[in-house]
Amino acid sequence: MHELIRSNDAVLLSFAESLLKDAGISCMIADQAMSILEGSLGMLPRRLLVADERAEEARTLLVDAGLANELRDEDR
Repeated sequence: MHELIRSNDAVLLSFAESLLKDAGISCMIADQAMSILEGSLGMLPRRLLVADERAEEARTLLVDAGLANELRDEDR
């Protein structure tokens, strides 16, 4: 799995997830359960993950949607 976004912003993650799913790119938000453990304070970031073979396509889609500043560096 390839990490595209790491954020505490639930709206951002939901938007990115929606874009990817609409394009037929499977993705998942990791670390959601940690939010429950921390009491939903939003201190622990969640990660948007896609399959390695779809990462470049997903990255391009998110850049086109104006989320370039939210994307993790490719070498991470």
